[in-house]
Amino acid sequence: MTADDEEEPCDRAVLLAFTILGKRWNGAIIDVLKRGPLSFGALRRAVTGISDTVLSDRLGELAQTRLVVRQVEPGPPVAVTYELTTIGRELLPTLRLAGEWAEKYLAPLQQRAVDG
Repeated sequence: MTADDEEEPCDRAVLLAFTILGKRWNGAIIDVLKRGPLSFGALRRAVTGISDTVLSDRLGELAQTRLVVRQVEPGPPVAVTYELTTIGRELLPTLRLAGEWAEKYLAPLQQRAVDG
């Protein structure tokens, strides 16, 4: 038996969480929505660099997992907004901690790479 045979598998809950949180843009979308309900256009402007198609896909995935709710207010004009649900808001402390960790450990690495 080798040391590799004794390794514990990755935690199932961690794998499950990262099926959503590990997708590019999802953390940024959740972070922006902490401000409150936003329209698609406002989200697109706040999440710099995301395409309309990817934003639409990610919002659909986040809604399917019940982290975000899409609300349609009848018009004219019809107003569609996206908002964090209660379970989506429960992620905010985790995202804040991840951001603090990144600022502490990853930002200096990026700065060193830029400085050469």
